[in-house]
Amino acid sequence: MNHRELRKLFSEFLEKREHKWIEPISLVPQDDPTTLFTSSGMQQLVPYLLGKKHYLGTRLYNIQRCLRSQDIEEVGDNRHTTFFEMLGNWSLGDYFKKEQLNWFFELLVEKLGFSPDRLYATVFVGDKRYRLKEDKESIIIWKEIFRRYGIKAEVGERIFLYPASHNWWSRAGEPSSMPSGEPGGPDSEVFYEFRNVKHDSRYGEKCHPNCQCGRFLEIGNSVFMEYVKRGERFEELPRKNVDFGGGLERILAALNDDPDVFKTDLYWPLVKLVSRFTEREYEEDKESMRIIVDHLKASTFLINDGVFPSNKEQGYVLRRLLRRAVLRLRLMGVSSERSFTQEFVRDVIEIYGEIYFQEHSFEKITNVIEEEANRFSVALNKGLKEVEKIDKIDGKKAFDLYQNYGFPLELTEEIFKHKGQEIDKKVFCEEFKEHREISQRGVKKRFKSGLEDNSQEVIKYHTATHLLHQALSDVLGKSVRQKGSNITAERLRFDFYSSKRPTEEDVKKVEEIVNNKIREGLRVCYKVFPRDEAYKIGAKAFFREKYPDKVKVYFIASDCKKLDEAYSKEFCNGPHVENTKEIGKIEIYKFKKIGSNIYRIYAR
Repeated sequence: MNHRELRKLFSEFLEKREHKWIEPISLVPQDDPTTLFTSSGMQQLVPYLLGKKHYLGTRLYNIQRCLRSQDIEEVGDNRHTTFFEMLGNWSLGDYFKKEQLNWFFELLVEKLGFSPDRLYATVFVGDKRYRLKEDKESIIIWKEIFRRYGIKAEVGERIFLYPASHNWWSRAGEPSSMPSGEPGGPDSEVFYEFRNVKHDSRYGEKCHPNCQCGRFLEIGNSVFMEYVKRGERFEELPRKNVDFGGGLERILAALNDDPDVFKTDLYWPLVKLVSRFTEREYEEDKESMRIIVDHLKASTFLINDGVFPSNKEQGYVLRRLLRRAVLRLRLMGVSSERSFTQEFVRDVIEIYGEIYFQEHSFEKITNVIEEEANRFSVALNKGLKEVEKIDKIDGKKAFDLYQNYGFPLELTEEIFKHKGQEIDKKVFCEEFKEHREISQRGVKKRFKSGLEDNSQEVIKYHTATHLLHQALSDVLGKSVRQKGSNITAERLRFDFYSSKRPTEEDVKKVEEIVNNKIREGLRVCYKVFPRDEAYKIGAKAFFREKYPDKVKVYFIASDCKKLDEAYSKEFCNGPHVENTKEIGKIEIYKFKKIGSNIYRIYAR
């Protein structure tokens, strides 16, 4: 089965069960300061899992593109990737455990053709510290499901119990790591058994679904999102929800009965391309080929979603991915990346086609990759000459390579790891205390609260971005379009494209317009429209995002009964104030250019 067939079967299965499609969000989540990237399908649904009503109803599904930068170091084995897609379905207080587990198993066996005796289930064992009980209900349901297929399912043989480290899900991890206000719940996972993989006794005497030997692969996780953390205890949510996620790539690997996700049709054409350019077979250097394919593919999607290489936040992760890929290509003998890059991006676009890419995508993506690759190649050539002179690496020398040649620490580590040498990071950090945080630390630092994007201050700033967007259009013209935003309780950040370079006078004029609209005390209201009708009335839409057939349009107007006279009209699904006077005065305190015709405003 190829990925397009799997997408189609998944969609048809859920639509027959009255689920509504919700459009996947960008890899860079808007108005969410808690995380660098969209790393799960449920990120856009947190307010609804906490109790807010979704305008499309209580049964939802989608296929969400995701990126987990903390997995960069894990890439190289047969199952870890930074970019991946999640098949997702949600019940917002509608059906619960019985329907979800039965339906997922039916999808796997009846629709996708999995043999039931190759499937195993895991269940939450409970957590005494937080008074969270063992999920006995799921155990009973799983026994009934397997019994229907003639399989005796005993605990410890077909059904396995695990603690919160394996069978509890929230954005922050297990219960002890969750901040107050964050939703979470026990989960039940399904694993596929690769019988052609022998158990490795290094990972324990007996194999089991969560064994690291590679015999089992998780292909789906049904989270029963029924709790919210309040201080150091858990309260039940007003509704019992289901949050399901199944890895598209992993399900395809299981369907192939091959644990290597890089042999699926989502990766294999790219592996063959690397093999052709390096003149090496996949079996000769799987790790390097996997890193190149994963990193360049993730970079392609990040650039497509508006990220540019830089030394901060998402741009730093993109730069790191690109530079690691370029280094691996160089070490494998590919000295000129341009022709390779063009073929690679073209192959990625061919694999996914209209699902994610548009006609103009190719040129934009290749230009960004080639510019960054060229910039890095200059530094790499100088740095590699210096690396050759070093017999024994240490933190001081690693810092000198970084400071003098722009040679990243992680690449120095990789080169000397092959020589059996390690770098003392403490020494490196002492030499350069302001060294940018690696992506994983950055994510942890930013995860302040699951509800930060719904606090009153954040809601005020979010509404202010609508005024800012329109004011920029008033001053700079119709070419203005939003490229991203990041909002905290302390400030708003707004990125936009403009064919005209804004002057200081333009920025002051924008600030003046926004504050005038705030003082006017305009109403904020919304209406649900058919998507095409929303476009016709002139509603602004965030760049390149796809929208469902029906969309929410927020208006900022003097009279909500006269929406055609509204000052601002914008596609949006986030929280807003009811009147602009609630925002208070806005000050634009910083403005800068961050890319070709891309600008960034900071306001508070």
